[in-house]
Amino acid sequence: MLRFILYRLASAIPTLVVVALAVFVLIRAIPGDPVTTMLGDQADPATVQALRQAYGLDGPWPWQFVLWVERLISGDLGRSITNGLPVAELVADRFSVTAGVVFPAVAIATLIAVPLGMIAAWRRGAGTDLAITAGATLLMSIPTFWLGLLILMWLGLNLGWLPIVGYVGFAEDAGRALAYLVMPVLTLTIVEIGILTRMARANTVEVLRLEYVTHARAKGLPEHMVMARHVFPNAFAPTLTLVGLILGNLLGGIAVTETIFSLPGLGRLLVDAIYARDYPVVQGGLLFIAGLYVVINLIVDLLHPLFDPRVAA
Repeated sequence: MLRFILYRLASAIPTLVVVALAVFVLIRAIPGDPVTTMLGDQADPATVQALRQAYGLDGPWPWQFVLWVERLISGDLGRSITNGLPVAELVADRFSVTAGVVFPAVAIATLIAVPLGMIAAWRRGAGTDLAITAGATLLMSIPTFWLGLLILMWLGLNLGWLPIVGYVGFAEDAGRALAYLVMPVLTLTIVEIGILTRMARANTVEVLRLEYVTHARAKGLPEHMVMARHVFPNAFAPTLTLVGLILGNLLGGIAVTETIFSLPGLGRLLVDAIYARDYPVVQGGLLFIAGLYVVINLIVDLLHPLFDPRVAA
């Protein structure tokens, strides 16, 4: 197992190098200069040059890339051009907000979607299956921004049950912090339930066709025992892979939801950094997300044999 973990971590290095190079080139290909964007067109040329030199932006791209990689190897993601704060500190602070929305949403969606998908497969062709499948398809087709606005208007504006915009940290006021997170978590949960339900249903249908399920039924095992012991582990394993992918995608692509609910998360940090041409923040933030994606998929791979022992064979 240790060898497998080390192999996966080592195999992630080329991925992170490619991501780092792609991010570095793409952010610099966007028209605009970060120092000019920050100081304005009328800024003193000497001040502009001094700031460029301070952030290592006065040399050619290859030299800038080598300088950035040298800092990365030493554990330094650099400092934000916009506010001068360490990028690592900014990313860690904003990631805590994003994680507070994404992890609960994916967990709740999984707990709801997997049983629904299994019930739909178990009742395949019946009214229950049609209702669950139609509902899942409907949820999959709803755009996230539209659903977020709908929930915000309904629960926030019309009913006044929850605060509309803003964010309060748990350390400051846990009750208010939870209130601010309910609507974004609900939005992502509803969106992800659709695709997870469809995936769980498809996997369960495949497992129900296998001979060992028929054999278990032929032995007189109660149906709920067949579903729990023989169907669920094998049907959930592929769904777990999808959960990992969804988790990674949401952690890097939650900017729309954070914008709707005015959450100061990682997605908004990156969007603001791109607009400001804040190269260190964009590079450090995206590299962090890529590394997180690798770690999440590694954890999913490690959990896979628990549900499907054939993977470890």
